[in-house]
Amino acid sequence: QVQLVESGGGLVQAGGSLRLSCAASGRSLNGYTVGWFRQGPGKEREFVAFIRWSSSWTGSTSYADSVKGRFSVSRDNARNTVYLQMNSLKPEDTAVYYCAADPSAPSTFAQRYDTWGQGTQVTVSS
Repeated sequence: QVQLVESGGGLVQAGGSLRLSCAASGRSLNGYTVGWFRQGPGKEREFVAFIRWSSSWTGSTSYADSVKGRFSVSRDNARNTVYLQMNSLKPEDTAVYYCAADPSAPSTFAQRYDTWGQGTQVTVSS
């Protein structure tokens, strides 16, 4: 099985940037969809972004409307790692961020993903 570990969270001022990492081990992410989700205090878990992993091309990506133009998901095949670059952060971005993986087709629904990391806390101050 694939195992996922998120890192890169922390406290940042509004308008600042942060890059989250989702490092996979156990197997290659080739052919997987890797999604990012977040859950803020008192909120439901929501979709942030996904990338469809491919060994031969860039792969497809998708973003929630709330983060389009600010967040960017990318991959590093050699490190078997997916990144979430977060720019222009807002207090409403405060949440625990999770990465998830599934060998099936891309999806924005959390229920579709089989494997999850433990999450990393992102706190954006005013």
